[in-house]
Amino acid sequence: MAQAIRLIKKYPNRRLYDTRTSAYITLADVKQLVLEQEDFKVIEAKSQDDLTRSILLQIILEEEAGGAPLFSSQLLAQIIRFYGHAMQGMMGSYLEKTMQAFVEIQSKMQDQSKAFYDPKGLPSPELWAQFMAMQTPMIQTMMGNYIEQSKNLFVQMQDQMQQQARSMFQTFPFPGGPQGGNEKT
Repeated sequence: MAQAIRLIKKYPNRRLYDTRTSAYITLADVKQLVLEQEDFKVIEAKSQDDLTRSILLQIILEEEAGGAPLFSSQLLAQIIRFYGHAMQGMMGSYLEKTMQAFVEIQSKMQDQSKAFYDPKGLPSPELWAQFMAMQTPMIQTMMGNYIEQSKNLFVQMQDQMQQQARSMFQTFPFPGGPQGGNEKT
């Protein structure tokens, strides 16, 4: 039987309370839940508002300030520019699918690397050489698949933008457009 989503309540004093363990926890504890792939939800104790995204963003902020940032200033600025933009929803979906593809590639590489170790935990020189020789073509294949998926998502985003633009402007009488193309009568 699958366990229900773990509920964490945030109180006005900024403390987080884990209802499963009946104990107060820290952001570091919440980060550990993420690393353990535990399903959880953070709610504001009084209003019951969902604060999960806010707490996850706090964890990211702490990690970014910790010395080895994942995001460059340029990337963060580009992400900010998408807020309020017509492409905001599509960009979020694109980033999510890209991250999912990256995680799948990483998982496949980890699985394949485990297969080359002997029971003692140390690779033999021959197996290690074989493993390393396989990495370049394997990575090229996986990256090729990733690039193809990325390209397809980009094409889908362009098609959706064109469809949105057509539907938004089809009622305007532009010369050559669907409504106002023939002004000579």
